[in-house]
Amino acid sequence: MPIYMDVHHVPGVEALDLAEAHRKDMLVQDEYHCKCLTYWIDEARGVAFCLIEAPDPTDVAAMHKRSHGFMPSKIIEVENEVVQAFLGRIHDPEETVISNNGLKVFSESAFRILLVTDIIDPVLLRHKLDLEKANGLLNRLNSIIRKELSAHGGREVEHAGNGFIASFSSAVKAVHCAMAIQKNISNADRKLTGFKIGVSAGEPVSKSDKLFGDAIKMATHLCTISNNNQIAIASVVKELLVREYFKINQKNFTTLLPQDETIVVSLFNKLEKNWQDSDFAVTELCKSMSMSKSQLYRKTIALWGLAPNLLLKEFRLEKARELLKKQSFNISQTTFDSGFNSPSYFTKCFKKKFGLLPASYLNSLQ
Repeated sequence: MPIYMDVHHVPGVEALDLAEAHRKDMLVQDEYHCKCLTYWIDEARGVAFCLIEAPDPTDVAAMHKRSHGFMPSKIIEVENEVVQAFLGRIHDPEETVISNNGLKVFSESAFRILLVTDIIDPVLLRHKLDLEKANGLLNRLNSIIRKELSAHGGREVEHAGNGFIASFSSAVKAVHCAMAIQKNISNADRKLTGFKIGVSAGEPVSKSDKLFGDAIKMATHLCTISNNNQIAIASVVKELLVREYFKINQKNFTTLLPQDETIVVSLFNKLEKNWQDSDFAVTELCKSMSMSKSQLYRKTIALWGLAPNLLLKEFRLEKARELLKKQSFNISQTTFDSGFNSPSYFTKCFKKKFGLLPASYLNSLQ
């Protein structure tokens, strides 16, 4: 059966309250063909997350309504392995307090700090160097990252070939890990690979339908605004560091104001929604962002050093490369599917950005 995680926003909730609600769920779970696996609670934020095996999300909601009436605000499907990687468990903690009435009471937050690394497409790196040198460099980077994750208590969640996603329960440990990774990768290797680090934080279920999807997106977006020598950290992570008296050296870190983070997220959402529409140009982007052309120009120059039209073109080219890699589309089809009107212009832009023709890239995938 599928596994689901839901989120309950309950201001003032305490561990004992959730333990009692969990017990009530378990009393009726068989009626709804569900199996309540475990939960997480963050008393300070007034939020709780339940992990439940169930036939369908509607069964999860119906069970909660029958047992205690606290309805989830969102339910997403998850995988046990991914939950384990992010949060460290898929069952109740082994050591828990037993209350006087026999309840297993524990309080563990599901809030996590996420470290995301990014490099250029390994296919492009192998083209730039050669197979042996590129693979040696990639292995060296992977080894350094995994060593530092282990040393600083990070959990490797995903390694997709061109980057890592790692989970931490401590902002200080996550940033110390990022600093150690940055220190142990040479400037030359960072430049060759386009290596970048973004650190964000968040809860497992929010707006996205993917576990920690919003926090992952923010860390990924932050990677786009940092250079090879800096670590980009989200404002929420900066606040956590300040609370723990961690001194942030502006030379080593890139940070944004919360309002700028909102603009970055909104901008990427608009690009993600419209990149395949060839009629979507800077004028339409400005309207969708409720910004004038001069306002958007100043903002994209400040954040990425690119004018809006170039940012849009760069985004489309990256999407085109992904289409070629994932689906091996022909050049003409990819041109139009990525919002370009001319195969020759697309080929010219692709060659300028990635250093090889689209056809050569396709051949490199073989």
